Amino acid sequence: MAAAEPKPPAGAAAAGRLARGCWSAFWDYETPKVIVVKNRRLGVVYRAVQLLILLYFVWYVFIVQKSYQDSETGPESSVITKVKGITFSERKVWDVEEYVKPPEGGSVFSIITRIEVTPSQTLGTCPESVRVSNASCDTDEDCVAEQLDMLGSGLRTGRCVPYYQGSAKTCEVWGWCPVEDGASVSQFLGKMAPNFTILIKNSIHYPKFQFSKGNIEHRKDGYLKRCTFDEVSDPYCPIFKLGFIVEQAGENFTELAHTGGVIGVIINWDCDLDLSASKCNPKYSFRRLDPKHVPASSGYNFRFAKYYKVNGSATRTLIKAYGIRIDVIVHGQGSFLCDWILLTFMNKNKVYSHKKFDKVCTPRRSSGSWPVTLALVLGQAPPQPCPCSADPGQSLAAPPPWPCPASAPSEQMADTPEQTVGPELCASEPSRQDSTLTDPRGLAQL
Repeated sequence: MAAAEPKPPAGAAAAGRLARGCWSAFWDYETPKVIVVKNRRLGVVYRAVQLLILLYFVWYVFIVQKSYQDSETGPESSVITKVKGITFSERKVWDVEEYVKPPEGGSVFSIITRIEVTPSQTLGTCPESVRVSNASCDTDEDCVAEQLDMLGSGLRTGRCVPYYQGSAKTCEVWGWCPVEDGASVSQFLGKMAPNFTILIKNSIHYPKFQFSKGNIEHRKDGYLKRCTFDEVSDPYCPIFKLGFIVEQAGENFTELAHTGGVIGVIINWDCDLDLSASKCNPKYSFRRLDPKHVPASSGYNFRFAKYYKVNGSATRTLIKAYGIRIDVIVHGQGSFLCDWILLTFMNKNKVYSHKKFDKVCTPRRSSGSWPVTLALVLGQAPPQPCPCSADPGQSLAAPPPWPCPASAPSEQMADTPEQTVGPELCASEPSRQDSTLTDPRGLAQL
């Protein structure tokens, strides 16, 4: 007798069946099945929810938020400025080359409106400023030789000398003398400053949408030589008077010219690029940027010097300048129709087999309320007794009040034996389709 073949282990057999089942299930095709419930109240609730969702997307998402658009913030921008005008002080006439710093014409520049001048400073010894801490003295013992104060005017010599005026004494220093507080003269340049004109030339570019535009109108009739900015009549004439900018920022020009300050000119390019380029226009706003209500840091000033030689000796004129600093700030956002909307407009196949749809009709007159009817459809309540006779060979006692047209068997049951489908929804033995309707788990998988 031949030896019996060894049986494979039970675990290996189970694993083989599992693998074959997974491989077979991998090639299965699944398609959802739709059940149309003929119930007016349920339909009203369903359409009302659909309407609310539609209104939310149409009104809030599309109209308010404009979520259908793609956007790009922070455009590439260039700013060129040019100031024109002339003014005078108690001692001289000032032109653009003297009161505009720096002269390059960038997005940040200062217009000097008041100066404190300390002329003819030379390297030597002189009394320290009384504003410097520990500078006051009574004798030489109060001054330390070769001491350097970072907030002072020079290197201390160790001597206590009389101040420039009055009976006070301060420590002597070696540096540029006389010091600033000892011989400075104030000059006001702001008499004609409100009439200074400022050209602000701005160009922006949105690289994502390949869109570029500037804030100057393209005309060849000398338009820019005779126009000034007006939001209504001349929006593309970016020539502003300094007095107009200060006024729009809500400041008093005379006060600002004495103490100095920082004014921001904000240009906003908020453009809907779905529209034509003529609808993309710059919007200007003006406001003060420095904290004017903080005494310790209010105002704006800076120092510079002009150097020259007198009898071969290095000499300079120290100038402490107060002015109005202009910061041109460009903001913007460009939005355009999203590509994903264009890609969704595709032809869709609308031919579906009628075998995928079943209709469940509920009687117009029901002993229960409409929630009970809905529970019957969803399989959450026991079905109503069928008007079927006890003998399957006999005819029905009475036909249902509202027979539903029976759907053809689904494609998944095409290979099963034919079943008799009558006008009623129940028979002596329920079919596989009807059992699915009463099974809440089966309905959840539809």
